[in-house]
Amino acid sequence: MEFSTLIFEKQENFAIITLNRPDKLNALNNQLFTELDTIITKIEKDASIKAVILTGSGDKAFAAGADITELHECDSRTGKLFSEFGSGVMARLENLSIPVIAAVNGFALGGGCELTLACHIRFASNNAKFGQPEVNLGIIPGYGGTQRLPKIIGKARAMELILTGDLIGADEAYRIGLVNKVFEPSELMAKTIEMVNKMLSKGTLALSAAVDAINASEMLSPKEGLDYESRLFGRTCGTNDFKEGTLAFIEKRKANFSGN
Repeated sequence: MEFSTLIFEKQENFAIITLNRPDKLNALNNQLFTELDTIITKIEKDASIKAVILTGSGDKAFAAGADITELHECDSRTGKLFSEFGSGVMARLENLSIPVIAAVNGFALGGGCELTLACHIRFASNNAKFGQPEVNLGIIPGYGGTQRLPKIIGKARAMELILTGDLIGADEAYRIGLVNKVFEPSELMAKTIEMVNKMLSKGTLALSAAVDAINASEMLSPKEGLDYESRLFGRTCGTNDFKEGTLAFIEKRKANFSGN
């Protein structure tokens, strides 16, 4: 299937999604969200895809924000719908039960920053810039920025970034916990793929269960979360991967996981 705003590449056991509007600094518009929604459905139906990398085309931007021309046409009613649609697609991405890693190769501003927040892990090139500058446009973040950013970097820092609209570089983003690692631009994708391959060398059923449990921790009470974790733990104990992993440990050899 061909897409006009995204590039979808399936590797052996993972997928790469590239935001592909370089002339617009990969700005997020309705068509891009529609295509991303379609791709997420495709990934959900393909059991051979065990992880996802999300990045941007070109060397200037991951995504410089929402498409302002499209956004400018909104009123109170359509603005709410604009927010709900993009936010819903990002929630679907976040709730995939496989690792989702952002490779941030430049500006990640506004909706672009919020898209990285919906990913489970964030790597950045050292020329990346992050920010939620929506207040400069007379609006607030609309794709989850006010909800996810405080959980990731803390309430006070999130307040400062959102209320000032200031941008921060990759090193500062790393210092405050917004990104996991920072690399030279030429190394970013290779290092991201290296991390994905490291993850996928483990038991992929365990990876999926771990993603599930961590995502659930944000929605469940501590007691409910522990109960949910125990159910998933029990489920993984019934897999062939568990038997192989524990036997390999006992026999002091590398496990040969089969994904079942």
